[in-house]
Amino acid sequence: MNDALAGDAAHDHAEQRPAFDPKAFVEALPARPGVYRMLDASGAVIYVGKARSLKSRVGSYFQPGNVQPKVQALVARTAAMEVTITQSDTEALLLEYNLIKKHRPRFNVVLRDDKSFPFLHLDTAHEFPRLAFYRGSRRESGRFFGPYPSAGAVRETLNQLQKLFRLRNCTDMYFANRSRPCLQYQIRRCTAPCVGLISRDAYARDVDAAVKVLEGRNDEVNRDLARRMEAAAERLEFEEAAALRDQLADLKAVQAQQIVTAGAQHDADVIAVAESGGEYCVALMFVRGGRSLGSTTYFPRASLAEATEVLSQFVTQYYLERDCPAEILVDREFEELPELQAELSARAGHRVRIGASLRGLRARWIAMVRENAEQALRMRGLQRASIESGLTEIQEEFGLPRRPRRLECFDISHTGGTDTVASCVVFGEDGPVKADYRRFNITGVAPGDDYAAMQQALERRYKRVRDGEVPAPDVLLIDGGRGQLARAGEALDKLGVAGVTLIGVAKGPDRRPGQEQLFLLGNDLPSILAPDSAALHVIQRVRDEAHRFAITGHRRKRAKRHSESILETIPGLGPVKRRELLKQFGGLQGILRAGVDDLVQVRGLGRELAQVIYEHLHPGQ
Repeated sequence: MNDALAGDAAHDHAEQRPAFDPKAFVEALPARPGVYRMLDASGAVIYVGKARSLKSRVGSYFQPGNVQPKVQALVARTAAMEVTITQSDTEALLLEYNLIKKHRPRFNVVLRDDKSFPFLHLDTAHEFPRLAFYRGSRRESGRFFGPYPSAGAVRETLNQLQKLFRLRNCTDMYFANRSRPCLQYQIRRCTAPCVGLISRDAYARDVDAAVKVLEGRNDEVNRDLARRMEAAAERLEFEEAAALRDQLADLKAVQAQQIVTAGAQHDADVIAVAESGGEYCVALMFVRGGRSLGSTTYFPRASLAEATEVLSQFVTQYYLERDCPAEILVDREFEELPELQAELSARAGHRVRIGASLRGLRARWIAMVRENAEQALRMRGLQRASIESGLTEIQEEFGLPRRPRRLECFDISHTGGTDTVASCVVFGEDGPVKADYRRFNITGVAPGDDYAAMQQALERRYKRVRDGEVPAPDVLLIDGGRGQLARAGEALDKLGVAGVTLIGVAKGPDRRPGQEQLFLLGNDLPSILAPDSAALHVIQRVRDEAHRFAITGHRRKRAKRHSESILETIPGLGPVKRRELLKQFGGLQGILRAGVDDLVQVRGLGRELAQVIYEHLHPGQ
């Protein structure tokens, strides 16, 4: 790449920069592919674009007849420009992607959601493979199926496959330490390979059938089951024939419920864009093996963009960071489609087709996904209107100078003063901002002292606010009455944090929803809002989310302590060996199921210590 007209002082102050002359700048540009950056008076990049001809594309922004709102907004804010010449259109596409990712410019389409999708994982190295939920890098050995749009979709599929083929779902350590069938066998969700109630070949046949279903080869499985059922009947093994008959009926019932089916195995991602009031929703449906695994939605930041640009940037930003299927179906064509198709094919190692002019089944997929996008956008609008109404009421009720745009709420959870956890949840105008949620493990306070616990959590959080590491909220909600609110005020005063409105949310006399008393710091009398108040509904929602988040963290901490505390009482078992035990057996329950011979296999444990551990965990045996 060659830099042309790239100002080295891109981020210098405006007074150090010569006045920007658009006409002279455009005249000096070549008619070659490249990337341009628009900078504001402070030197910040506000837009990144690419062009097959820099001279034509950049020049179009400064034509007197170009009155597009986006162009007018950009030109009014542009104090300087930089360009980089590239050797090809594909090189320009990749450079634009990297610069948008780096600078996240205000006027570019930016994909804000970085979702990690779950998969089904089959551990093919094991004698009796396990089909399990998986999320993360796909570097593990075995086979992966997916992606699925949500954890719920994976679990639903797992549940169906366990009913149909009774594959095990236990961990390898649990499997290795069984002496009799578990509950999964009793409820007909597993064939108990752990204790030899099914042969390796028979289990492998069930695994093969499950894989065929995941690959969309349902007809093969149906034919095989029917053939086996008839063969069992001919051998007069009517009980086996009846079981196969029921399995076949269950499989057909599951197939009938699937949203999309195709006559042949087919993998594709289907994408459509919906727009309303300047907001965009991109819906993405995963089709694997000719059946839909479900859909998910994105709401990219897209100031003054058009639907075609939103789609182009979504496909670019999404697939340049992920594996992609052989076919990507989109609801409209865009300029960068040929270059992007070639680049994705090169990265994937197989041909990737991006299709826009569709007919038949593919057209029906697109229509379905577009409807999902439109519905999601409508629901988002209704949710935002409800939240905005509540925030406006909060402003009016508590006399705030402007409508709050960011709320935080803290809550404390513990059991008898132990395992104390504080939660902080954040809500904005669009609802929960889960990336900003935080939990705090509280230490060094008297058991059950919620005031001290709250103060510690606030000091730890708002030290970062004071230092500019996280944005300050407009309103801070505290789950508690006057006492908690006063301690919260002291914590913020101690840190020198000002400009935050503190509100205590205390339960009413009967502790029923709708009777909450709201205390504003500095006011002695509480405010009691009507049960149908939009402001109260927002406050309740934020408070309940803080409560849920705190309880979840507390339960996890308590479960971990319970597992470790029993092991801590065993003489000669130090922290390193405790961690190794928990790691090897997957938790306390796995250790309890292990025998002395199993314990000896753990690194660092001799037979003498293994015997001590076993006797300590199984007194009287």
